Amino acid sequence: MPATLRAVLRGLESALSSPPEEELRVRFAMRYVAPTSIEEAVSVLDGAVAAQVYAGATDFIPQLRMGRPEPGVAVDLKRIDRLTDLRREGNTWVIGAATPSARLAEEDDLVAELPGLVEAAGLIGSDQIQSRASLGGNLCNASPAADSVPAMVVNDGRAVIAGPGGMRTIPVASVVTGPGTTSLASGEFLVELVFDRPPPQTADAYLRFIPRTEMDIAVVGAGARLTLDEAGRCQEVSVALGAVAPTVVMVPAAEDILVGHTLTDDALKRVAAEASAVCNPIDDKRGTKAYRRQVAGVLAVRALKLAADRAARTGS
Repeated sequence: MPATLRAVLRGLESALSSPPEEELRVRFAMRYVAPTSIEEAVSVLDGAVAAQVYAGATDFIPQLRMGRPEPGVAVDLKRIDRLTDLRREGNTWVIGAATPSARLAEEDDLVAELPGLVEAAGLIGSDQIQSRASLGGNLCNASPAADSVPAMVVNDGRAVIAGPGGMRTIPVASVVTGPGTTSLASGEFLVELVFDRPPPQTADAYLRFIPRTEMDIAVVGAGARLTLDEAGRCQEVSVALGAVAPTVVMVPAAEDILVGHTLTDDALKRVAAEASAVCNPIDDKRGTKAYRRQVAGVLAVRALKLAADRAARTGS
């Protein structure tokens, strides 16, 4: 018997072990819907008072088990083709909001052009989780420590959102408004993410620090992207930090310091100081405020160096 089936049967056996009839009724009151089109999903959400969309359910199910109130309707988006698509469209990459993160690593051209984004997606849980988890789910779960979000932000990602009012597109950086909260209105859901293909001698990188060697939540995450000219000077620079504030924070001073210059030790030292300064972290079991600020500066510099090395190689 497959392990997944055994798990389901054990869950049902536990649920039916003799709870009162009213408890059974409440426990199984949540309705499951799996629309096959965006229009159908919008219609379901527009007509449901308490509905929750999900893609891979890698956060949704654990949250329910931890006591989150069950929605009246659980809306599974993975049967909508557009939400699980991955394609190169003109000068952009379009990644469906429910496209499994494992699939990104299978697209060689995407790996070559946006390696930092793919690496960040590859850090979402275990290999098994990555067959279900997605960039869209990681973004809309709105965790301050989400690995993929800094990588999406430095690549100027855009979020295509559907809802009762039609389709709209906003910057990825505008989606998350705080821990567990987004700017999506009632009845809206994320359809896909759009990224411009990088120009020559441009590359990105994402690095994180975690307490364990794998499968842990970031103490700090750092995304970087830059473009170099023929002399190795920075033309464009973007740095974003995760897990150091309620939402991803940018390091705008990095652009002021580096554009028109090479990555000298002195310049990078100044960037590290600026990265530490923009942080607004918390103390928790993974690290203190002071520790997170220090690590943020270190990771920002390392991510910039890695992106610069990649950018130089794309021009060779």
